[in-house]
Amino acid sequence: MTTARRLWRNLWVQGGVLLGLVAIGLLLVWWRGPDWGAVWDAFHVVVWTWIALAVLLNLASTFFRALAWRLTIGQALPEEHHPRFAHVLTSFGVGLLANAALPGRLGELARVATLRRHLPDAPRGTSAALVGTVFAHRLFDLAPATLLVVWVLLAAEIPHWAVGTLILAIGGGFALFAVAWLGAKRHHRPVLREGMGTVRRLATMARQGLSVLKAPLPALAAVSCQCFGWFLQLLAVWAAMQAFSIDAPLPAAGLVLVLMNIATIFPLWPGNVGLVQAAVALPLRNYGVPYGTGFAFGIVVQALEMAVGVGLGLVALAREGISLASLRRLEATASADASREDVVEAVVELVEELEDEAAREGAPLSR
Repeated sequence: MTTARRLWRNLWVQGGVLLGLVAIGLLLVWWRGPDWGAVWDAFHVVVWTWIALAVLLNLASTFFRALAWRLTIGQALPEEHHPRFAHVLTSFGVGLLANAALPGRLGELARVATLRRHLPDAPRGTSAALVGTVFAHRLFDLAPATLLVVWVLLAAEIPHWAVGTLILAIGGGFALFAVAWLGAKRHHRPVLREGMGTVRRLATMARQGLSVLKAPLPALAAVSCQCFGWFLQLLAVWAAMQAFSIDAPLPAAGLVLVLMNIATIFPLWPGNVGLVQAAVALPLRNYGVPYGTGFAFGIVVQALEMAVGVGLGLVALAREGISLASLRRLEATASADASREDVVEAVVELVEELEDEAAREGAPLSR
């Protein structure tokens, strides 16, 4: 087992496995995919001005999602240590790039580490609080996602195979939000203590991030920003549909957005390329859209989302003076820690390491 772990830590081995998964995914898409001639023909009629509008809408969506995170941070940290929104936005961009380029959703840790560099005078425990705000920020996605799913169920033409999945998503969303809200209401501002169990420490971090739920107006503002960000994403999908001359109502765009998010929950291979496109193209058949056109549309929608995240991330890296190599170092640290049996302890230690680095006069991630 130890030999296997050491072998897996080798970057060449990881790269080989990644390339192998990509090759298998592409082979499956090519073999079981659509009529590629029809897909290629669909690109000939694309109106690129609509694509440009979709890009702008995705950028605006990112702005409001970062604003929601800033509002969440404002309730978890003392007022004198509130970060500037410009720093929150660039940290959010670094996180988007890390999630796109690295496995395991390390973007969440990357944005915490980046923002912590701008808070060198904040007390110990700030990194843990920021990790909690990331958890809370993700939780706030449940509100717009649930609204979107309910609307799609009522207004869109949904394939039978998708109905059960959407209903399950609604139930899970309500349950998670209720548990988080009750947890935030029952506890005062938590404090991390030496000797505290690792599971309790992670729960304390989450509750500290969920402090915004105890303040109705900031919580409503954060949820509203998340909802508006999702609405802008919905409009971006609709704009991309216009680019392909897909004459379908707005609920069809909502169905596409919901199924795309469901298709990416479990990463079977990088980007779930092919699966996402099939999840988009199949339900669009109910609206008279040929499968090849729907598949091409799915390629563009996923590419737009990834391009916006990567583009913002590269700009943020340049602004922060962080190299891509430093993100790889973060991945290596997380991979080494995750190889232990006690993964919870690894997460806590990684948070403390980030905080120690920030305490050294705001030292950058790269060495």
